[in-house]
Amino acid sequence: MKHAPPRHLCLLGDATSPHVQRWAREMQQRGWCVSLITARPAPLADVEVRTLRPVRRSIDWLFRVRETKRHLRELAPDIVHAHYVTSYGYLAARCGRHPLVMTAWGTDLLVTPLKSPWMRWLTAWTLRKADLITGDSASLMEAVARFGPACPAEEIHWGVDLHRFRPVPWNNKPAVQLVSLRAWEPNYCIDTIVEAFARLRAGLPHLDLRLHLLGGGSLEAALRQQVHTAGLQGCVLLHGRLDDAGMAHVLGDCRISVSVPDSDATSVAVLESMACGLAVVASDLQANRHWLGAQWLVNAGDAAGLADTLRTLVTDDATARLVGERNAARIAKDGDRAIQMDRVHALYQRLAGAQ
Repeated sequence: MKHAPPRHLCLLGDATSPHVQRWAREMQQRGWCVSLITARPAPLADVEVRTLRPVRRSIDWLFRVRETKRHLRELAPDIVHAHYVTSYGYLAARCGRHPLVMTAWGTDLLVTPLKSPWMRWLTAWTLRKADLITGDSASLMEAVARFGPACPAEEIHWGVDLHRFRPVPWNNKPAVQLVSLRAWEPNYCIDTIVEAFARLRAGLPHLDLRLHLLGGGSLEAALRQQVHTAGLQGCVLLHGRLDDAGMAHVLGDCRISVSVPDSDATSVAVLESMACGLAVVASDLQANRHWLGAQWLVNAGDAAGLADTLRTLVTDDATARLVGERNAARIAKDGDRAIQMDRVHALYQRLAGAQ
């Protein structure tokens, strides 16, 4: 008896994004043949990557429709899934292939549509072309509802690989080390983290504090200058972008994680930090309130307030340890990526008509 060929999933998204890479791997593990159409290429194992011309300005997305249509016609997938509504979602909407899934990432619904009436109209038009919309927080689901698409919407978060991101015994951690996993881009306020760390270190000169900055991004030169000007070269380590193994290694040495963007949905960086048993301080945003206690939430951009909250954890190791243990327990209960991706797999099967 011949076995049916695997179903074909075509993703549209940045190949350089670890989130897109993980999504592709998770679906491969569930038996899908995966291809990817991207304007930011990178090699992915066993994934056919089709590359669009580079996108340097937002308006460039309007001129990538024809090549996207050609790639989709040649690939002929069973499911199309676009990651990020106001870029790849727009391209997928213009192509008219179904079933079409769109995943909102945060800024694409919480910030970009607010820039002009034209962007609000275009975002609403794009969402109306989808057969299923997913997002990783209640705030994104509320944003989807405001645009009024006719299709179902499901809250599905990225989840954590609990085999890789897991707690390291607290007593094995060296000194007091802090970490940020967020990209070095304006929304993520890494300069605020550096300023808060400088305040923290100045107020606790007897402690050997270290700050690890992961993520990489366009603000690297400015951050390096800020670190140099503040005289923090010896205690702020700019690692840049690391793979999962590299991130897990750094997290294993740290006790506190910091994530203070201006806007965000559910942050994988926050969930991974929690899974590793770190105390987490984050922006006071709706998505973070779902995961973290109110006392560990601060106003984005408030370096003094952030420094004060960090000082509480740095100077009270017992509290930091207890918070970290509770965080790890919460993710073990509610944050397993495998469960979230199983939900996606079932939704794909339903859309593709699988029995």
